Amino acid sequence: MTKKAKELTSEKLTGIHLHENPKSAVGVKAISSALSHVKKEVGVGKGIQLLSKINQLDGFDCPGCAWPDPDQKRAFLAEYCENGAKAIAEEATKNKVSPMFFMTHSVQELSEMSDYEIGKSGRITHPMYLAEGGTHYQEISWDDAFNKIGNELNLLKSPNEAIFYTSGRTSNEAAFLYQLFVRQFGTNNLPDCSNMCHESSGIALTETLGIGKGSVTLDDFNHADVVIVIGQNPGTNHPRMLTALSDTKKNGGKIITINPLQEVGLVNYKDPQNPLKWIGKGQDLTDIYLQVKINGDVALLKTILKLMHEEEIKNPGTVFNHQFIEDKTAGIDSLLEDLERYSIEELYPKTGLELDEIKKAAELIIKNEKIIICWAMGLTQHKNAVDNIRELVNVLLLKGSIGKKGAGTCPVRGHSNVQGDRTMGIWEKPNNDFLDNLEKEFHFKAPRKHGFDVVNAIQAMHDKKASVFIGMGGNFISATPDTTFTAKALENCNLTVQISTKLNRSHLVTGKTAIILPCLGRTEIDYQADKEQFVSVENSMGIVHQSKGTLKPCSDKLYSEPAIVVGIANATLKKTTTNWTSLASNYDLIRDKIEATIPGFSNFNKRIRNKGGFYLPNNARENNFTPTKTGKANFSLNKASEIKLHKNQFLMMTIRTHDQYNTTIYGLNDRYRGILNERRVILMNKEDMKRLGFKKLDLVDITSHFKSEERKAKGFLVVPYNIPAQCTATYFPEANVLIPLKSSADKSNTPTSKTVVISIEKR
Repeated sequence: MTKKAKELTSEKLTGIHLHENPKSAVGVKAISSALSHVKKEVGVGKGIQLLSKINQLDGFDCPGCAWPDPDQKRAFLAEYCENGAKAIAEEATKNKVSPMFFMTHSVQELSEMSDYEIGKSGRITHPMYLAEGGTHYQEISWDDAFNKIGNELNLLKSPNEAIFYTSGRTSNEAAFLYQLFVRQFGTNNLPDCSNMCHESSGIALTETLGIGKGSVTLDDFNHADVVIVIGQNPGTNHPRMLTALSDTKKNGGKIITINPLQEVGLVNYKDPQNPLKWIGKGQDLTDIYLQVKINGDVALLKTILKLMHEEEIKNPGTVFNHQFIEDKTAGIDSLLEDLERYSIEELYPKTGLELDEIKKAAELIIKNEKIIICWAMGLTQHKNAVDNIRELVNVLLLKGSIGKKGAGTCPVRGHSNVQGDRTMGIWEKPNNDFLDNLEKEFHFKAPRKHGFDVVNAIQAMHDKKASVFIGMGGNFISATPDTTFTAKALENCNLTVQISTKLNRSHLVTGKTAIILPCLGRTEIDYQADKEQFVSVENSMGIVHQSKGTLKPCSDKLYSEPAIVVGIANATLKKTTTNWTSLASNYDLIRDKIEATIPGFSNFNKRIRNKGGFYLPNNARENNFTPTKTGKANFSLNKASEIKLHKNQFLMMTIRTHDQYNTTIYGLNDRYRGILNERRVILMNKEDMKRLGFKKLDLVDITSHFKSEERKAKGFLVVPYNIPAQCTATYFPEANVLIPLKSSADKSNTPTSKTVVISIEKR
């Protein structure tokens, strides 16, 4: 029926071209690339209409990243980035995946295509069903699809045998309904993409500051003395962030970048919103660039803490903010005692950096208090990921750099509403207050047992302890680790359901039966009960605002995500007092229920109609740390990486290309790294290549090593690159097959996609 798991990683090469890395990011080339994608996918007229509405106050939220928009005035020329334009072009594409498409292409045939080719097939137009033993998807009516799902769910011995996954594209309204249905069904099995990205951030920040979200606003970048960007590549993943960094520089601030790769977007930038700056040298961004070894972050931060402490001893009161520490924090004595156990001489060699480089960064931190630290998955996907983030917080707490203008924490989220989904209750470990509120408002007994996160959900399906998988958006098989293992887990299910806009590989790696439910995209008008609706989302900085599509739906057979949830709920729940149909007919009614159950949403329907939306409460931003266990901001004790490599072993991290957002592949170029028309590459240090006898573009096989287990990925091209010794980088999802499912972060259980121990063998 489906392409076998062992065949999921195709060795097909597409014809690589290597170019010199560009000297600057964005500028004319980014504008040209964006317009080219839009023109190709949707045409000029429709493209202009779309671009004029993306991230505007009366438009729709970009379906890409969660970087915030300015509070009031939006850029007339372009309040979006190159990848944002690509994202809406992909969603509004002219290409259609119709029942005729499925009739003429078997699942096996589609499985042999690359992820790029699958994605370019286009928008799914009708609900589709794959019968047990079937070779082709067939059209199915919405009612029949809902009934099949409901029947399968009700046949389960326990609600905990079903998995309900969510991606970060889902709106607040859809996410709230989804978790409500799942909990009325009787389980907390609500894994989501946060489990694979910023779960480590949420745990670390909740422990130390009392809230699992960042504390800064966009305006804080105008007032920061120092911005530290660590484990993040905004030039590709969050390009509009470069404007905020540019503002920091314009206002006299300094930027420290910490990353194993030197990313051009953090070196030099040409403002796409200012035509006068499209040519010329561009603006230099980073003042100090530290190319730390993969997973050398705690060793680096602890070295900086030691240097700060030494300077404080020499000149008391000039480095630490003692008043803030005394009034607002707990654990300072334990932190300083722990620092005494380490020496700088044993720490800094683990970073791969020269001590003088680290001292320059420490000096900037020592001399300033308005410090923002930004990070992403370069910190969160390690065994000691929670320690990584807690060590960042230690630096900020010593300086009193929390809860003041121009200072604080800034975890930069991926998908546009991944933070909002968690706020809405998409979480396998809900707190009792939230469940109490649901019970009071909806008159049912909510399950209290914690559910499966992504890693545990995969294991449960593999062990046949779960047999129904429903995915609300996303591309589960391409986003998750241990591809072969995960594919087998999905194939063990009796039913897999994907709620999607476009074709992706998760439609081709299925259970015994499979259903695809096509939904409206962000760009499309949503009519319910003959009335136009809008949805809401929450960005990385806790602003909730509305999003309203402007395009006619690509098919009259599409349902909105809230309507799909209601259809499944009505077909499944036999005892419910919730009027599901009314909730789908008017999203204001959903927002009334959100207001009744989730703190911070008072007068929701009124405030969401304010241009720009509103900020949710944020205790860390308000310098209030009472939600923590101590009632104060907590210092913490953290350990440096303990990974030891054999002579011919390397650490591998997975990364994105510039023509990619999460698992969506827009093209085959990684323009900012000079790698064109190929994705099956491994970036290596030149001296490592020389030691192993490798030459540029040698074809190699990669083996990952975890305990006694080995995993293989065949057919990768070696590309010499500026990366620390014994460090390598590959693109995902191609290299996900190498990431062991059981190798996950302490506390957060996030897959360790940034610290995979590998060996490399030349063909």
